[in-house]
Amino acid sequence: MSCSCTKWFLLTLAGVTLQLIGLSLFVFGFFPVKPALSGFSGPESYNAPACDDLVRNRNPSEISRPPDQLRSLYQELSGLPPSFDRLILMVVDGLPAEFVLGKDGMPPRKVFVEAMPYTQSLLASGKAIGYHAKAAPPTVTMPRLKAMVSGAIGGFLDVAFNFNTQAFLDDNLLGQLFSIGWKMVMLGDETWLKLFPGLFTRHDGVSSFFVKDTVEVDKNVSRHLGNELRRDDWNLLILHYLGLDHVGHVGGRNSVLMAPKLAEMDEIVKMIHTSTILTQENDQEHTLLMVVSDHGMTEHGNHGGSSFEETDSLALFIGLRNHVSDYASATQNTVHQVDIAPTLALLLGVPIPKNSVGVMISETFDLLKDDQLRALELNSWQLLRLLQAQLSELSCGNIPCNGVGDTQKSGTSDCNGSIEKMLCCLYVNAAVLHSSWKSKRVAESNSWEDYSIAVAAYNKFLKTASEWLSSRATDKPVGLLAFGVAALLLSCLILSSLVLYMCREVYLVEKLRLSYPNDMCRWLLDEIFVIGVILILVISMTSSSMVEEEHYIWHFMTSTLFLLLLRKTAQLLPAGSILSEEQSRKCRFQICSILVLVICGRIMRSWHQGGVNWTNLPDISKWLEQAGSDHVKTFQLVSGCLVICFGLYSLSLLESKQITIVVVGFSFSLSGLLLLLHILKFQDYKLASSSYGATLLAQIIYAVLATTTVGSFVTLPWLMPIRISNMDSNNDINSSSPVPSDVQYKSPWLELRDSLYVIGWAYILCWCVLQLLLQQPINSMPILLLLVEIMASMLYFFFEGPHCTEWVEVSALYFLGMAGHFALGNSNTLATIDVAGAFIGISNHSTVLSGILMLIITYASPMLVLISMVVYMSVNSYHSIPQKTDSGHLLKRMLGFPCLVPLGLNSILLTAYTIVLLLMRNHLFVWSVFSPK
Repeated sequence: MSCSCTKWFLLTLAGVTLQLIGLSLFVFGFFPVKPALSGFSGPESYNAPACDDLVRNRNPSEISRPPDQLRSLYQELSGLPPSFDRLILMVVDGLPAEFVLGKDGMPPRKVFVEAMPYTQSLLASGKAIGYHAKAAPPTVTMPRLKAMVSGAIGGFLDVAFNFNTQAFLDDNLLGQLFSIGWKMVMLGDETWLKLFPGLFTRHDGVSSFFVKDTVEVDKNVSRHLGNELRRDDWNLLILHYLGLDHVGHVGGRNSVLMAPKLAEMDEIVKMIHTSTILTQENDQEHTLLMVVSDHGMTEHGNHGGSSFEETDSLALFIGLRNHVSDYASATQNTVHQVDIAPTLALLLGVPIPKNSVGVMISETFDLLKDDQLRALELNSWQLLRLLQAQLSELSCGNIPCNGVGDTQKSGTSDCNGSIEKMLCCLYVNAAVLHSSWKSKRVAESNSWEDYSIAVAAYNKFLKTASEWLSSRATDKPVGLLAFGVAALLLSCLILSSLVLYMCREVYLVEKLRLSYPNDMCRWLLDEIFVIGVILILVISMTSSSMVEEEHYIWHFMTSTLFLLLLRKTAQLLPAGSILSEEQSRKCRFQICSILVLVICGRIMRSWHQGGVNWTNLPDISKWLEQAGSDHVKTFQLVSGCLVICFGLYSLSLLESKQITIVVVGFSFSLSGLLLLLHILKFQDYKLASSSYGATLLAQIIYAVLATTTVGSFVTLPWLMPIRISNMDSNNDINSSSPVPSDVQYKSPWLELRDSLYVIGWAYILCWCVLQLLLQQPINSMPILLLLVEIMASMLYFFFEGPHCTEWVEVSALYFLGMAGHFALGNSNTLATIDVAGAFIGISNHSTVLSGILMLIITYASPMLVLISMVVYMSVNSYHSIPQKTDSGHLLKRMLGFPCLVPLGLNSILLTAYTIVLLLMRNHLFVWSVFSPK
């Protein structure tokens, strides 16, 4: 029984709707906002944890204390006098610690050392201590700032909230300092203003997203610095410099602007150190300068993933009272970024934020036994409270309820068993050793060895507790996940069934019409291969290594499929007979098309060494980078010219010389010429202009492209000439291309076919011009190769004739788009998202417009293939307009496969991957590998 087009459409709509609902449920269940303890740490944090700490409320009188009284209370209860009265927090966005401290025991590159002479002199003399502060993924600004001021590791979806920052309501260092009366000033990234509204006495914020600006964004910060350093009406000064991160996005780590930007930052450090820290001649006031970075960057200047280059952030302390003895001790230390919050809290005399999982950095404290052990004790109490909140079965004997506990117990017992028993044992050991050391101190018989043992015991507990809290997976509602997966499974079944049903129905009609032999209805090798590829992709999703290196699968499978199509073409040749001229021409076109596809695919495979683990291997893009920007610009111009030529040739294949086609060709040529002008005047591989002229020209190109695409879609179906009479099929026919006599009366379908052809090529060509404008200049040639592959594919499908398998052809295009996606340098990590191109043609920052451009850049190849389906509909319909065939069958064949097959493939892969995520939800790499994909 045949299914009507209306039923087909409704079923497809139901499948897509179910997929969206299922995906939404799964995302909300799998990526929940990480739970946090409510409230703020107060005076109770200076006492040992008690059983009712988690249920009792803070004393209202303590909450409402005036700042001066609260500050005095904290000093009295903590037993640790604040080490500093003022803090200057200098955030250099995107600065890898490697640039300042070196890597693997080796000093930084010579050019970076020479760019920062003053900072290097502070490290060499022991006046500064630097740390490689490991940041947790996702390595984007907003969640990294939260980690530094709260010590908590945020949820993975913070990467989305990074573009729409909301006020940070959890316990944090700035809120604690504000409660004791500190005055705060912020200059730089406006993310701070969004996170902490109302806390700053003075501020001057700049947008962090307009990455084309590498100069003014830092001048806006430094212009106020001299005046602020001369004032004494603030306690906390935050300077957030964005220029270095923007330099990375525009030109990568090796940009010619990197060394000058580092020199500019070095001058800022010198100004602050000489005017503020060195001038403090009395002990009444002490200022700490801390230079930090929120994350690092990859070789291409991007970030967001979990590689060493992206997580290697800086924590540099300048102004500590204790100096280190050698350069290695000052530069070769490693901590976690979350360790900054408890360290600063203890140095500045406020409670550690309640949700902090960090461990204090011991080297930043004076080498006084009492102070350091007391700081370790306070840090242990804070982590123990957090453990009690997350481990309901945690029971440390009498320790949490009755203070120190039985001091007669051994403090050196082995700690094994469950996580609860191990953590309890480690804490008890540290507490008992600390108590023993204090009792010996009263008797004046304590030794350095006893002190060292107590410190080691505290550090062991703190490290173990912090690692467990950091790696603990967020609780996920299994019921919500199950509903999401069930909806996705149902959607997958609906869409896959529609594809299979349509294949069977279309093939049945074609068999009756063309009298296929029985063996034509059997599964062919190319069909079996496509099914095998889907199974391989589903299986590979369970491996973290294959997720990271997914591009290998797409490149190999795409090339293999086209070789199988070449084999199929050879098999269809009549054996032992001489080909006619028409058959010989058809065969040559098919073979040449396949060879073009294979050669272009091989070049694109070598253009970028994609993935995660092998990006250091040589490839064509690296060779071009080393050759210089002139060679890259030459490739840009050649690619732009060839795109224009191929585009005009594609339009000319439709022999009609009507004005509509001429207008489309003219509009496309105009946009292409404007693109070449933009490349000549404003584009450079290492430098990116944000001038008014560049922005205006890009906006003109956008306008021409939008007019061409929208105008083609709206006008062409109505303005294309009626070439064949609907009234009398026997009249003379003035067609633009040979039309078989048995379909002459089908003029509306022929008009639709020609309209689809012109509209499709208008979309494809405008999309290519847009990508040549937005993509990195190094990607201009892959865009051209993608266009050539689309043209070769359409040529092959046209000459393959009525014996083609439509769903295999659409699958081949789908594979082509995915292989092109990785050939453009993309991967399954956030680090390869191109942020720089998302601001071309935008004069003022707009999250919506930049987000749209970022989406266009990232999914350039898959979306190009989807756009090319419009042309495929036209090519496929050339052999699909038989006489006395109902409109429903024609619509299913013309529109069904190009629409349903990509939906079905996406549905299978998406459903399979959500199941893999559900099974891997507690995997070690769930946030660094599985979730980004």
